[in-house]
Amino acid sequence: MSELNGRVALVTGGGSGIGLAAARALAGAGAMVALMGRDGTRLARAVHDIGPERAWAVAGDVGIEDDVLRVVHAVTARFRRLDIAVNAAGTGFIAGVVEQNADDWAMTLRTNLDGAMYCVKHQAAAMIQHGHGGAIVNVSSIAGKLTHRLMSAYCVSKAGLEMLTRCAADELGPSRIRVNALRPGLVPTDLSRIFAEHPKVRANYESHMPLGRVGKVEEVADAILFLASERSSWITGQVLSVDGGHTLRAGPDVGLLLT
Repeated sequence: MSELNGRVALVTGGGSGIGLAAARALAGAGAMVALMGRDGTRLARAVHDIGPERAWAVAGDVGIEDDVLRVVHAVTARFRRLDIAVNAAGTGFIAGVVEQNADDWAMTLRTNLDGAMYCVKHQAAAMIQHGHGGAIVNVSSIAGKLTHRLMSAYCVSKAGLEMLTRCAADELGPSRIRVNALRPGLVPTDLSRIFAEHPKVRANYESHMPLGRVGKVEEVADAILFLASERSSWITGQVLSVDGGHTLRAGPDVGLLLT
């Protein structure tokens, strides 16, 4: 595939999971992909996996605005443009509303929501400056729509991310920048493996999915590629569920982890 030849993409959380799968898909379609993440060793492995002729890495924390600005500037200085951004960095923790720690709450929102705002802000500014328009894809979660017991901070952060996506799409459309979000269901990643590998929790997830199985990061990446490419050229401000139909039903019972 060569539909993204000449395009430059920035993927946050690009060292593993959905971010890495998205980076592979974008590079496979011809884009030059810059990877952002906190773990330099993991980023180096990802660049080697994709191939240094198509991938490049810059370490940084999306929850620190100066880091985001530095990375965006580094990408545009090296490649002279930014056409695609995929914001996949995320974190979370498990605790009930009564028991949760304020620092954990703040960390989750700082990464998942504040970090996404910093990314959209500076990515869009770079796209506007270089005058090519662009596509931004934010990675949400079924937790942005469905309640997840013991995961209120994560749910709130993803619900906020989806509204940020809609607001940004409304504002940035005149600059030919499309902003959409993806709402993955359960796919095994470093963050979600605890759910995918716990027999009771996995069975509970699957019982709420009409297609009856967990997904693969490659299936999510294919949807990201669609939203990042010209195949979705008249789509903006939308949240696409890639979840085996999970959002047709109810959220999982994460409390089974405690039994």
